[in-house]
Amino acid sequence: MRNDGEGCGVQEFYSVEDVAELLGLHVKTVRGYVRDGKLKAVRIGKQYRIARAEVEAFTGGGTVADSVGPRRAEVSAVVQVGGVGRAEGDRLVTAVLAAAGAWSSGESRPLWVQAVRDEARSGLRFVVLGPPRRVGDVLGLIDDLTGEVQ
Repeated sequence: MRNDGEGCGVQEFYSVEDVAELLGLHVKTVRGYVRDGKLKAVRIGKQYRIARAEVEAFTGGGTVADSVGPRRAEVSAVVQVGGVGRAEGDRLVTAVLAAAGAWSSGESRPLWVQAVRDEARSGLRFVVLGPPRRVGDVLGLIDDLTGEVQ
């Protein structure tokens, strides 16, 4: 990315590589847009230079780099609990879902917990999805509660 002074204003120019990175495209794709006239560029020596205003006009005002949201991590976990009778399973499911609901209250990224009963094997399967710390809390709770069940 370069700045060239033009009169009293400063205009920002990008290389083809810069534009490709900003838009999340391959360099050859950007070169093709320039050659086809879809993206206006100035040739300086053997390289193209593309004005920031041209990139904004081409994209409608935004870039992929501008639209990237905040960094976030998500964890999914499947927990299989065996040897649990119906009454014990009901208590376990109630405790886990209640805790997950309480921990998710007011959070921008709530936990998603699903409990599936496997009657044939006397077991339960929990599927947990959410922020790593909260999923860890749910896994710890399941571990604590299954220690009491068995």
